[in-house]
Amino acid sequence: MSSRFLHLSFLRIRVSGGGWRALALLWVCVLAGCAGPHPAGSTAAAPVPPPRFAAAGRLVAPDRVFSLSDGARLPARVWPAQGAPRARLLALHGFNDSRDAWEAAGPVLAAQGITVIAPDVRGFGGTAERGRWPGRTRLVADLGEEVAILKHEAPDTPLYLAGESMGGAIVMLFMAQPEAASVTGSVLLAPAIWNVGLGVQAPLAVMATLFPDHEVTGRELPGHIVAGDSLPAMIRLYYDPLTLHATRFDTLRGLVELMHEAAQAAPGVRGSVLCIYGDRDQIVPPSAIGHLWRATPGVIRRDLMPGGYHLLLRSRSAARTEADIAAWILNPHWFLPSGGDSAASAWMAAGFAWRDQAGPGGDALPWFLPARIDTLAR
Repeated sequence: MSSRFLHLSFLRIRVSGGGWRALALLWVCVLAGCAGPHPAGSTAAAPVPPPRFAAAGRLVAPDRVFSLSDGARLPARVWPAQGAPRARLLALHGFNDSRDAWEAAGPVLAAQGITVIAPDVRGFGGTAERGRWPGRTRLVADLGEEVAILKHEAPDTPLYLAGESMGGAIVMLFMAQPEAASVTGSVLLAPAIWNVGLGVQAPLAVMATLFPDHEVTGRELPGHIVAGDSLPAMIRLYYDPLTLHATRFDTLRGLVELMHEAAQAAPGVRGSVLCIYGDRDQIVPPSAIGHLWRATPGVIRRDLMPGGYHLLLRSRSAARTEADIAAWILNPHWFLPSGGDSAASAWMAAGFAWRDQAGPGGDALPWFLPARIDTLAR
């Protein structure tokens, strides 16, 4: 197997400013599993794995279903804690991903006494609204209802939230509300927070208004970017039948609005927070994380994962990421096993959060527009 399996394809261009970079994030979210839609009736067919990857195409049935107040049913996978539960973790996945995002981390955390509950976010995975954007208000309300259900089931067990990429943005918006008081703490994995600006918002709004149900995949464009460097995990992501592989314009607009609102909500985030970011993240820029870390002094525990890519749970740094999550939940005042808190302090002091690593001085940005995720596991 060649290294091309680890890459998504992109077109490299040189531009000034961050507008194209923001647009690139949108495309990467479509194709990388921050990951890629296949809504009901979509012309984007789910890929069929070749025999050697047959196991990657398995559909794992949910362990439970959250029944919400408006009649929606959100499937979830559960990894029960071994022994008496020391904590419960309600874990959200990223854009176009599913509950399976936590299938590697779930057993690891469960072995340390943490029950992991990973639901499909409405509009993704196996939900009835698959491929449709439910809106920021509904997403945050869904999380609130799930929190209430879990607190009712185990009122004396500490409840934590976790969110990767888009899931991190949803968690942030919830943790900026008064209802956050019922949660012990939250974990953000490369949260999708970004003020992308009118240069992206305006044209996207036009396209979403004129062609709301038009789907985009980006398969026509060449080039490369790395979202995660664990080959088995990325192959599983691609062939997982719950992964989406084309996205509507109105869904992209919803994602942009969610990222913007999460960035604005950063100063109001409540409770204890662990924020993990990989220094090789090619999707969420360092400046966005630097803004978050600056805006939340004394609230967010900074954790930089050297060698970590955007999909931290699907990278070779996954074991260190999982160890930090468990250690922070069970012993929040201890140093992190990975040394990520020290690495974060050095990274901030060196000024990496204030400039774009992709270009000298952040002026001429070599960036990428995504194309064929097909090259990931063909």
